Amino acid sequence: MTFSQAILPEFDQEMAHTRKTLERVPEGKDDWKPHPKSMSMMRLASHLSQLPHWAVETIRREELDVMPPGSEPPKPFLAASNQELLAEFEKNVAEARALIEGVTDEEIAKPWSLLVGGKAVMTMPRAAVIRGVVMNHMIHHRAQLGVYLRMNDVPVPSVYGPSADENRMF
Repeated sequence: MTFSQAILPEFDQEMAHTRKTLERVPEGKDDWKPHPKSMSMMRLASHLSQLPHWAVETIRREELDVMPPGSEPPKPFLAASNQELLAEFEKNVAEARALIEGVTDEEIAKPWSLLVGGKAVMTMPRAAVIRGVVMNHMIHHRAQLGVYLRMNDVPVPSVYGPSADENRMF
């Protein structure tokens, strides 16, 4: 079994769960946050919409510097509407899925590095980056968004089992 064959069923499931959660982001609550140190609702949701693109960066490049020396820090994507949020997510999922489906086991085993200011802060096989940085990172932030939804009396979708609002798993 290839890496692609092994990871794509999980990728598809996690993307579907994430889409269900993003669809619940309430209109008019873009700036809401549970604590001053927390991201705003739309900032968190926008970050989630971008995470599949990390798979694209991981497969296409050997490294990514999130704060290249001598450059302005990148401005994070912030959706202006729920429609833009979901469109960005769908675009990133489609591109990531196509690349994961086509990557060879040899390529996915090569090392990939995350740099900050020209210094490597993490180097690991691309397969581990897809699993850990893309998938697990997404699951973490999706759970955060679920808390935001709960605190705003928005029904939380079932994901790995029933939620307090839905008794169905899918």
